Amino acid sequence: MRIIWTLLKVVIGLAIAIPLAIVVFATTLGVLGAILGLAFVALKLAILALIVLGAFKLGSRILGGKRGSELPLAKSLPPVDPHYAAAMRELEVELGERSRN
Repeated sequence: MRIIWTLLKVVIGLAIAIPLAIVVFATTLGVLGAILGLAFVALKLAILALIVLGAFKLGSRILGGKRGSELPLAKSLPPVDPHYAAAMRELEVELGERSRN
């Protein structure tokens, strides 16, 4: 009787565990499939973006668009503050870097 009871417990355990394992396996495959699908969509979008960028650069070169590497000309600097210049001269005299005139 003890052997039959042990076998019955094993059968009941397997009857619960096998369908549960199938559900977990199907859910795992579904999640992994969705992640894999999203990865393929992201890869397609990246390739499409590279193609569009290349076409844009090619079109701008063919049509003679303005180059972005040209630096704008430097404008003249604003006038120097006379008080700041006087303070710097005084500091240089005190530090001995400049003789008093």
